[in-house]
Amino acid sequence: MKRITTSLLCASLFCFSACSSNDTTTTTETPTNSEEAGGNAGDNYMNSATSGDSASTTMPADASAAGSAAATGTAPADMNANSAGGPTAPHSTDPEFMQSAAASDQNEIQLSKLALEKGVTGMVKEHANMMIKDHTKSTADLKAIAGKKNVVLPPDMDGEHKAIAAQMRKLSGKNFEKKFMEQMVIDHEKTLNTLKAHQQMTKDADLQGFISKVTPVVQGHLDMSKKHSDMKM
Repeated sequence: MKRITTSLLCASLFCFSACSSNDTTTTTETPTNSEEAGGNAGDNYMNSATSGDSASTTMPADASAAGSAAATGTAPADMNANSAGGPTAPHSTDPEFMQSAAASDQNEIQLSKLALEKGVTGMVKEHANMMIKDHTKSTADLKAIAGKKNVVLPPDMDGEHKAIAAQMRKLSGKNFEKKFMEQMVIDHEKTLNTLKAHQQMTKDADLQGFISKVTPVVQGHLDMSKKHSDMKM
């Protein structure tokens, strides 16, 4: 009887141990799988959030780029072009054109006289003398036309070139010569553009003839200015 009781007790203990072991395995595996699944879900969410952050930062960058493109569009470019044109930009009336052309002549004449005062030599001196001669002739031709049309021409440089002349007075030697030749290029480019533009606009026969006569002279000045400006002083 004792032997049967002992056997039954051992069997019960074995069964309880096996069941307990199975329960433990089940409860430990399920949380592990749940945690792994939860971890993956968390990682996916963070990746999604990061992507969202990237998108949000990219959009302002794109918007900024679009803003920059708009800022550098046609309107600012046109404004810059007009500013760069200065006193020799295209004009809407014949009197304005004549006054601008006269000021342009004075710009070249007086800057060239300043160059001679500074004692420039060689090709720079030759260039300055040529500017004085040709632009004085241009002014005389323009005065004849302006007199017939009761247009008063300015006898002096424009304000921009008065300031340029003041800066150039502080220079000497090669520095002055370099600045002088660079300014000759800038001025003649503006003047040439203005002559061509106004020739297409004006209906005045006298001005058409004046522009046709002066344009090749200004073109020659520009070509020579570029050539001399590129040379080592």
